[in-house]
Amino acid sequence: MRQEQFVARHQAEWEAFEQWLQRRGGGPGRSRTAGTGAVPDEEMPARYRRLCQQLALARRRGYSPPLVERLQQLMQGGHAVLYRAPPPRWKRALEFLVAGFPQLVRQQAGVMWASTALFALPLVGLFALLQWKPELVHHVLDPMTLAQMERMYDPADPRQALGRDSGSDWQMFGHYVMNNISIGLRTFAGGLLAGVGTIVVLIANGVTIGAVAGHLQAIGSGDPFWRFVAGHAALELTAIVIAGGAGLRLGLDLVAPGRRRRRDALVQAGRIGARLCLGVAVMLLLAAFVEAFWSSTQSIPAWIKFSVAGLLWLAVLGWLWRGGHGRAAEDADAA
Repeated sequence: MRQEQFVARHQAEWEAFEQWLQRRGGGPGRSRTAGTGAVPDEEMPARYRRLCQQLALARRRGYSPPLVERLQQLMQGGHAVLYRAPPPRWKRALEFLVAGFPQLVRQQAGVMWASTALFALPLVGLFALLQWKPELVHHVLDPMTLAQMERMYDPADPRQALGRDSGSDWQMFGHYVMNNISIGLRTFAGGLLAGVGTIVVLIANGVTIGAVAGHLQAIGSGDPFWRFVAGHAALELTAIVIAGGAGLRLGLDLVAPGRRRRRDALVQAGRIGARLCLGVAVMLLLAAFVEAFWSSTQSIPAWIKFSVAGLLWLAVLGWLWRGGHGRAAEDADAA
């Protein structure tokens, strides 16, 4: 086979391999066409083996040195990318949290918005309703819970630690971790009940939080309550919504798998949900830390707490909106 025919037959394959190398950091530079016609990672080992065969043929047939040199560079670049040591686990975990997790949340935008509505609408609606008719709280919360909340956030009792009855910071940190993680797991696992369990947990949490906040605001205990919850609300509430979205994804794929087998759809949704829950667990862990060591500190002025809370909301929403923006979708899957 003449060189011209050899090049014409394999040119497109070489260009695709070169673009893959540039995306993976193994090429000499980023071309204008990098990222177009992306080749899946799982095809690259076979393409690399064909490239090695083509290089051997070019050498045996005595093709021109520029062609042999080009194939040699592609072969060396492919070897460097395919056989290099994987990044450390901590680095992969950090890359997933910074970029892969928010990218995955955006990919599941439909169920995330549904989860937001199921959680936020009962919360806001009940809070507003209790400002109009405070007595309705007795239809939602039992007297013991109401008495406990009123005691914990009593502005006239300086002996009370803000937002809790007793316990050191580290003791409460452990308590908050267990409580937050259990809520997140229940919210996600409820998707196995065709999504109904997740819907119930989201609505119930929204109703409970809205009832507590509305009641305390109505009786004049809103100031200590808001100073306590403001710090960790961004992380904790957002994590619950994301866990709810993961549970809804599980339920939808279980009920309506489409052309896939139900088992395959459930496995795929479970993988997505498991990765979402990893990010949710980190968010809830951070929320517990803030709740134990910052939220319950009485000596911090309210304006500082509310300012920090605003910054945290901006940080969390900005991270979920822009984190990993511009990266290829397969980077998020590989994180």
